[in-house]
Amino acid sequence: MLTVATGTSSELPPGLETALAIYRYQVFIQALQWQLPTENGLERDQFDRSDTLYTVARDASSNVCGCARLLPTTKSYLLDEVFPGLMNGAPAPHAPDTWELSRFSTMAPSETAVPSREEARRRFCALFASVVQVASAQGATRLITFTALGVERILRSIGMHAHRVGPPQMIDNKPVLALWIELDDQTRKALGLPMIPMAAIKH
Repeated sequence: MLTVATGTSSELPPGLETALAIYRYQVFIQALQWQLPTENGLERDQFDRSDTLYTVARDASSNVCGCARLLPTTKSYLLDEVFPGLMNGAPAPHAPDTWELSRFSTMAPSETAVPSREEARRRFCALFASVVQVASAQGATRLITFTALGVERILRSIGMHAHRVGPPQMIDNKPVLALWIELDDQTRKALGLPMIPMAAIKH
């Protein structure tokens, strides 16, 4: 049983933002060994603001088992300020219909057994469907993100509309690339979401 909570840090259920920061430390610092600033076993950065939107998945025991962070590109965001080189010479987007997706994970450090491929795929789709719904509610029609090659393969295997900004580049000795993710009917169908009503499509 997977439950998903969304909102700003003040809108999340009590204690969940702290649990999220602990989860991010376990995943991104301990498991993936990213070089990020931490404090007292919590992973937060300058982009965790009062207006930042989060999607947090929890399992049947209420343990955090997935997360995502959404930032408007009309304000400061991670790719633009820290990794602009991944744009391959193109300008970083600054538009109300484009949001940045970062800190996406469906790892579950509390689990003693590795989930099956089907379960991992189900979690990925459930969390991403929530991300699409939250971003779309803010007026987003596309996401910009940067990620590992493995995530790109998953997005395409699911059938989502994702395409590269440029070729992969090495960051911390790992290949990373920027991706556009279009929040169109192709992506929504792949995630089992309803199609966009024709009246909502601007001509």
